[in-house]
Amino acid sequence: MKSSSADVMSLVRFSCGSILYSDGYTNGVIGVVITVFTRIYPEGEFGMQYYSKLLGSGMLAGTVFGMLVFECTSNRQLRLAAAASLLLTCSVVSGTWAFGRGDTAVLASFFCWLRFMLGIGIGAGSPAATVSVAEQTEKEGVLESAQNWWSVLTTNTLIDMGFVTSMLVLFLLCCIFDGKHPNLVWGLSVGLGTIPVFFWCHCPQWDDSWEDVHIPYWLALKRYWKSLLGLSLAWFIYDFTMYPLVIYSSVIMNIVTGGSLSLIIVFGWTLFINLFYILGSVLGAFLVDEHGPKNLMIVGLLLQAIVGLGIGVIHDAVASHTAVYALAYGVFLSLSEFGPGNCIGIIAAKTAPLAVREQFYGAAAIIGKVGAFIGIWAFPQIIDAFGGWNTAEGITAPFWIGGGLAVVSTLVTFCLVKPIVHNGMKAEDQAFFQYLEENGFDVDVIGVHPRVGLGMVME
Repeated sequence: MKSSSADVMSLVRFSCGSILYSDGYTNGVIGVVITVFTRIYPEGEFGMQYYSKLLGSGMLAGTVFGMLVFECTSNRQLRLAAAASLLLTCSVVSGTWAFGRGDTAVLASFFCWLRFMLGIGIGAGSPAATVSVAEQTEKEGVLESAQNWWSVLTTNTLIDMGFVTSMLVLFLLCCIFDGKHPNLVWGLSVGLGTIPVFFWCHCPQWDDSWEDVHIPYWLALKRYWKSLLGLSLAWFIYDFTMYPLVIYSSVIMNIVTGGSLSLIIVFGWTLFINLFYILGSVLGAFLVDEHGPKNLMIVGLLLQAIVGLGIGVIHDAVASHTAVYALAYGVFLSLSEFGPGNCIGIIAAKTAPLAVREQFYGAAAIIGKVGAFIGIWAFPQIIDAFGGWNTAEGITAPFWIGGGLAVVSTLVTFCLVKPIVHNGMKAEDQAFFQYLEENGFDVDVIGVHPRVGLGMVME
């Protein structure tokens, strides 16, 4: 599996400097920070209480807001610059706040506000980054048989690496400080989220032929509504299930290990679980071109359903042993990335034509983030409804509910989502151009004929 070294390096340099890695890091770090807060403020409403849900969902709310605000502009440079600026500022301020003092309410409120602002940056940059990477994979120099492989590695795998790195950083800091100085540990882990911004070493150019054109959104919606609906529902289900499982993973392992006095033990198990995240994504990347994103997504969902429902059937055996529970947890996460995690974003980024590509992706992603937000708040209630945190039924409930939702997502994907093919973005641009002509749209107002080029170009 070889590609032009220049194209591959351009792709990797852009994706590594994009907002995607930071998206995973900043979302992942809040879960382990909440666990640290339970030790610093044992009397506070952290753990699975109000403040943890507030902190866990604050950035998601900001992401939705950022996507909505920046949906009105197709200027990718503006979106990515806003994302980098907000990420840098909010991460630095959040990290330095660890060295201040204040009561629990002040800490939670201010930190939540910073997380919201950070989410605006992620929302501004994420659609532009993902779509730009997807476009680059179909440029000359990247083998047809490796297009989706590169798409996965430089989008979802990169996000997953961000999640895992956030947990690795906090685990290493705990080891360095021997489980002491928790304020320093969480402050450094949050502040280190600024590092990816400095790898943003290449600013992409893109096809701006539609920038000053009144886009016929109604015609686009009539043509693509079915896939948009299917992807939005599938993304909602995926984020509703997976975001709380990842963000709360350290909190859950803190409970499963009996509230171990050593944060090193708690974060060690958390890191073990989330390493499966990357494993599933990488394994899926090697199969996505051969089988196609839609087919692989369906296979991953069915396997996830089997594992999730299986955990529900043997919940007592799973929950009674920490190692077995952690392994089952990791496999469930791995299958989520093997299938829907890898494939939803690719399909969303490559289904629509250039004129509405970012808007299409952004709309589906917004629905997904709404699902994540709801999942963060519903997760503790689900566990409480099935017996609570000290019962086998309670701590395994999210898995078999997730397994049931995976079945629903499989049906949605099969019935509504349109499969994508290699070099399909160019073909879709041409098909959309013809569709507009047939429906009376004045194509002469388009700055560059869609048949000439595609999306992002690299200098």
